Amino acid sequence: MAVDVDQFRSLLEEERQRVVDAIEYLQKENPGTIEEETDDETTDNNHLAETATVTLDREIDYTLEENSEHVLSSIDGALERITAGTYGQCVNCGKPIAEERLAAIPWATQCIDCKRLEERG
Repeated sequence: MAVDVDQFRSLLEEERQRVVDAIEYLQKENPGTIEEETDDETTDNNHLAETATVTLDREIDYTLEENSEHVLSSIDGALERITAGTYGQCVNCGKPIAEERLAAIPWATQCIDCKRLEERG
């Protein structure tokens, strides 16, 4: 079974742009320090609560950015595999990755059987 590489290339490139845009947005949302963000808006009574809220928001944004960077790396790897002619092959067993799996996760590197084994153990 040969997968439609051109279709997946387009899908991966669209997803890559979406992820890049998301990373840029997160970076624009957090340009300064927490102190800069809380100093202008708080009074002494609200300072700790406001700082905690800003800190939590920052941690969530950093986690989202880190996850987005991981996905971006995976997408770039998939695009490299397309160029190398190995896209759609499991990196563990070499068998084809099901097209349904690639449709769900176009940057998948393992067939479903190998992924299940990895998650179990």
